[in-house]
Amino acid sequence: MKLIVLDDYEGELTQAPAMNRLRQLADVTILDRPLASSDYDRLKEFQVILALRERTRLDSHFFTACHGLELVLQTGGHAYHIDQNAATQRGIVVALGRRTTRPTVVIPELTFGFMLGLVRQIYPLTAEMIKGNWPQSIGGSLAGRTLGILGYGRHGRPVARIGQAFGMKVMAWNRTGAYTKDESGVQRVPLDTLLAESDVVSIHLKLSDESSGLLNRERIGKMKQGAILINTARGEIVDEVALIDALREKRLAGAGLDVFSIEPLPASSPLRTLSNVLLTPHVGWKVRDVLQEFVGIAADQLDDWLNYNLSSADALNPQSMAVNRKRNGGLKSLA
Repeated sequence: MKLIVLDDYEGELTQAPAMNRLRQLADVTILDRPLASSDYDRLKEFQVILALRERTRLDSHFFTACHGLELVLQTGGHAYHIDQNAATQRGIVVALGRRTTRPTVVIPELTFGFMLGLVRQIYPLTAEMIKGNWPQSIGGSLAGRTLGILGYGRHGRPVARIGQAFGMKVMAWNRTGAYTKDESGVQRVPLDTLLAESDVVSIHLKLSDESSGLLNRERIGKMKQGAILINTARGEIVDEVALIDALREKRLAGAGLDVFSIEPLPASSPLRTLSNVLLTPHVGWKVRDVLQEFVGIAADQLDDWLNYNLSSADALNPQSMAVNRKRNGGLKSLA
């Protein structure tokens, strides 16, 4: 078996302890740069691809070049960048890294890094101190503020617990319409109520037809005067132009953004010029512990695949096994 690792720019996958296990299971090639057009001729050599998040788009053109590909080990729990139909038609199984647990820790950490940075004005004050100044500035506090969470799941629930530890009142948008408190005291509320009452709105939704453009101009206009918006989920969930207008006009006090409608964020983006914005380059998930966990999950999945024991629950497209073709492994339920 030959396996290629895509987009290991930082070299962290290469250095992960579980990489030794992968090398015992397959002949591993690692690309520490973006895939180039000159690489496409080589793709036919590999039966397995380890894809790091969404750095390379795996579309029909890509899969056409992968004549022998039978398995994609996709890190993380979603695959917006993969043409699922193209993979399925060629009998290529896409295994998602749904077993990952570390992002449920590190994404809430970044969320509160943004909150504290904005409320306590840490970065503007640091900049003034570096200049030799002793600024006379009054910040705020999270305690006693209302935190509204959009997406009360794997990431939203830890954010709620941390918010409560800071002394915040926490509410969450519940799309089902059952507006009750859960066992931890988090109040489920309609979206308009959350926007109108929250001092901080933090987004933890998956990108879907329902969530895309959810915070449009009208809904941003319903947010509480002086509120803060945090987005560590997906840039497409927020109308970026409307958000910029609200920040310029100081209707919103600030925003902490790790994701954007276009990535990398264009150098000309007005977001780069606003003093009440904190920006990071989509690094919510990107810490050493997460990358090492990705490799460990991939090694487990490849081992299971080679033993015809990979759970169909790990597969994005288990129906691809219905395509009659040569494979070196398979799914447990279909072997």
